[in-house]
Amino acid sequence: MSAAPEPAAQPEPPAAPPRPELPDPDFEVMGVSEVRHAATPTLSFALRVTDASELDIYTIALTAQIMIDPARRYYDDSTRERLEGMFGPPERWAATTHSLLWQTAGFLVPSFSGEALFDIKVLCTYDLELAAAKYFHSVQDGDVPMSFHFTGRVLYTNRQGRFQTVHVPWDRSARFGLPVQTWREMMDYHYPNADWARLDRGTLARLQLEQSQRGLPTLDALVDELLPPAESGPAAPASEEEVP
Repeated sequence: MSAAPEPAAQPEPPAAPPRPELPDPDFEVMGVSEVRHAATPTLSFALRVTDASELDIYTIALTAQIMIDPARRYYDDSTRERLEGMFGPPERWAATTHSLLWQTAGFLVPSFSGEALFDIKVLCTYDLELAAAKYFHSVQDGDVPMSFHFTGRVLYTNRQGRFQTVHVPWDRSARFGLPVQTWREMMDYHYPNADWARLDRGTLARLQLEQSQRGLPTLDALVDELLPPAESGPAAPASEEEVP
């Protein structure tokens, strides 16, 4: 009588990859919201940090360089016209739509192990002499493409229980699209029905003197009085009938 065949050996499950011995933080921008009731226009970006080492991270002294990447989105004809003052004729945009530095923000990431959520608060300006604000003003809809580039130092506890520090890897970056609607709602809340333009101090002094001499309540009223009246529309065509 022949012996029963032995069952085939089952393959062993693959071993889990070893955890890194050093922190290896990676960052993701999850969303953005307006900070209402702030003294100045402020956006709050929600970020997530993950670390495969699962070491105890005491803090990360982080710096984020936030760039606007105008070459990463489509523009309609009217938007191209508004952006010609920044980038020149559209046929040259392949060479001129380089990234714009918008903000550099520094902050401390709170303690965590494995994963954590945190916010970056960014103060915003509507000074149309600045390239970033001029770009926001020119784009009417969609998203503003951005890149976040991270640098800094990680303070952590190693597997022997000692405090150590290590640099955030130099290649840590994250992309995000800031909705133009979020920007516009924030600016409309702080500056309803208003835009900003920089004036030379001498020009401003002359305007204030003229405002006082004319007895006008605001500089806006003065500029409105100095400018020719806005055209209400095309003139009606002249009648071809003879006047008796």
